[in-house]
Amino acid sequence: MITNFTVQFDPMDFKSVIIKWYNQNKRDLPWRNTDNPYHIWVSEIILQQTRVVQGLDYYYRFINTFPTIKDLAEADLDRVMKVWQGLGYYSRARNMHSAAKQVMSDYNGKLPTTYAELLKIKGLGPYSAGAVASFAFREAVPAIDGNVYRVLARIYGVFASTETSGGKKEFFDLTMELIDKKQPNTFNQALLDFGALQCVPRSPNCGICPFDSICYAYRNNLINQLPVKGKKIIARDRFLNYIIIRYKDSTFIQRREAGDIWNSLYQFPLIETSKSVVIDQLTTDGAWKDIFGRVDVRILYVSDLIKHPLSHQTLYTRFVIVEIDKPSYYLKSNYQKIAITDIQEYSVPRVIDSFLAAEPAEKYFRKERSK
Repeated sequence: MITNFTVQFDPMDFKSVIIKWYNQNKRDLPWRNTDNPYHIWVSEIILQQTRVVQGLDYYYRFINTFPTIKDLAEADLDRVMKVWQGLGYYSRARNMHSAAKQVMSDYNGKLPTTYAELLKIKGLGPYSAGAVASFAFREAVPAIDGNVYRVLARIYGVFASTETSGGKKEFFDLTMELIDKKQPNTFNQALLDFGALQCVPRSPNCGICPFDSICYAYRNNLINQLPVKGKKIIARDRFLNYIIIRYKDSTFIQRREAGDIWNSLYQFPLIETSKSVVIDQLTTDGAWKDIFGRVDVRILYVSDLIKHPLSHQTLYTRFVIVEIDKPSYYLKSNYQKIAITDIQEYSVPRVIDSFLAAEPAEKYFRKERSK
């Protein structure tokens, strides 16, 4: 529960007010109880696109599996992706793996201690570099995420777009004016928590806010208009038809390549169509003929469409489980044959992982075979 307290606010004393609020309301999070820059780095990368509640288990799993930067750098990418599986935005995991190798080769296995140097590490942008620099090394630099943009835009009436370089610079400069240079770690954490707990996106309880007397958005009824963002991106629809093949006790998979979602994760043979199709349409598609050639295919199960929304795309996924007596040349040339029992060893997108855990996969793919 958020503590209610009021103050006679001096606009020049922003830092002391927000730190006082933080000391009474802060969340107890494991990465706040350490100065280990690697642990802080891992937590910040996880939290970039993940809620704290969901990220906690992944944080512990990642740290326990890869206790040091050296462990992460020497790990196989497939192992890293498997530990990350389910968190989404998989480029974060790939970038961390590459960055660990970079730190080992260029920085003797230790993260650099300054904001400027941290920005040179793969995957560390202004926010995450600022977080590591201020939390681990006490450098007086901002760590500005969506929460911070919202707090500053509302309180100070900043109408610059958070999605333009000019707008980002304006927020950066403002934060540099406000930051507590003696305890930048606490100041940045306070701003982040204030946005996450008090100055929330929708229906904030402004009646218990210590800044209500000077908040520009509150005084001008602009809570829902600030911060200013760019144009909303309309999600496009995609239709993905996964063909799960049973050949004796084996199946076929391939690693997804760069340039699309789920880069480096594994998938079953995929036929993407421009719209939803029924099974008769799918089996006459040219891609189906490429996969199977003249091989006899027995269809065991066809799922309903499964809706899977992403940030800029809405996926409609269908799973077709089939059985064959021999693989086509195309399958042998373009896919990796693995034992069905080994599928859990490979990192796959969440939508595939969820289907594999469901009853149809257990019944038709893992256990039973057609007679």
